[in-house]
Amino acid sequence: MINGVLLLHKERGMTSHDCVFKVRKILHTKKVGHTGTLDPEVSGVLPICIGRATKIVEYLTDKSKTYDAEITIGFSTTTEDQTGEIVEEKKVEKPISEKEIDEALKQFEGTIEQIPPMFSAVKIGGKKLYEYAREGIEIERPSREITIHRIERTTPVTYEDGSVSFRFTVLCSKGTYVRTLAVDIGKKLGFPAHMSHLIRTGSGDFTLDECITLDELRDISEEGTVDEHLVPIERALNHLPKWEINDTLASKVENGAVLPMPDEFAHFAEADRVAVFAPSGRCLAIYMKHPTKQNLMKPAKILSQDKQS
Repeated sequence: MINGVLLLHKERGMTSHDCVFKVRKILHTKKVGHTGTLDPEVSGVLPICIGRATKIVEYLTDKSKTYDAEITIGFSTTTEDQTGEIVEEKKVEKPISEKEIDEALKQFEGTIEQIPPMFSAVKIGGKKLYEYAREGIEIERPSREITIHRIERTTPVTYEDGSVSFRFTVLCSKGTYVRTLAVDIGKKLGFPAHMSHLIRTGSGDFTLDECITLDELRDISEEGTVDEHLVPIERALNHLPKWEINDTLASKVENGAVLPMPDEFAHFAEADRVAVFAPSGRCLAIYMKHPTKQNLMKPAKILSQDKQS
């Protein structure tokens, strides 16, 4: 059975679910899951978990993301990106200095509040926001806390027909809407704006140059070399603390045992997780602080149930 993380270069025009469907078809396996939605008009890094790796989807979804984006200042749209209808227009008649733009971008670094766009998959009242939006209904959305680790302009500013465009790169927490960020940058500069281009260049430490396309996946599937192109579960979890155990404990972990908490993890909060490794170097499980029993750890996810070397 195929096990590991496929780093897919998602092309524009496809949903994340489309990609999962095609990967299942190409590899003839049902155990496939993606690690976070990419909008159809956005291309870039989409890690897809296959086989045993589907058990770690939630731990990859939490990773930070890197994007290369383009903002166009001068008009806003219904969808906050280039696919929507124009909502507000205000021509940029005087040049905006690059210094002013760079200073505006810096103000977004750190932990900030962001209101998700109406055209998004966020659920309110059991219904996705884009379903309300398609009915012409706008509802109040609570703001969410996100983190912008880094944001900087990457191209000169260009002017065309009363609008201004430039590209920027942003490293941000999961759940960040870059198109909303573009709108807010425009507001900071005093103009309506929208995101005119977006590509995800990184997910955690996975980068675009490691990714393969669906066409390339078909080729390597026919060659029988898919395993060589997958990221092992062990590397995919390298952002988690590592707990190396002996063979005696390994057999207990495989059976879901509660274990004494090592001193090095005594500071753990309930949300923290540790990857548990056997002497062989194989990741057996994800463990967490026991919610009710002091100084003990319990499995959050067992990864070793389908035995393989």
